[in-house]
Amino acid sequence: MATNTYETSRDAKVHTANLRSEMQQVIEHLRRDINVVDEPRAKAMFETTAEVLQGLIKTFQDYDLGQEAAFKGR
Repeated sequence: MATNTYETSRDAKVHTANLRSEMQQVIEHLRRDINVVDEPRAKAMFETTAEVLQGLIKTFQDYDLGQEAAFKGR
């Protein structure tokens, strides 16, 4: 049985890339569901969740690129 690189890698960037991809998939699912549900509060919750995940994706990208002071090597 083959294992994925992210399952065995000790490189944080491998894991952050995988997590970004998974979060992007959830964002796409949430935004599709906004067009399916009728309840306004659910739509708002789905959109808010998608926006929060987008912010997390940006944070993960900043980490990978070392663009935030908190993520720069010491």
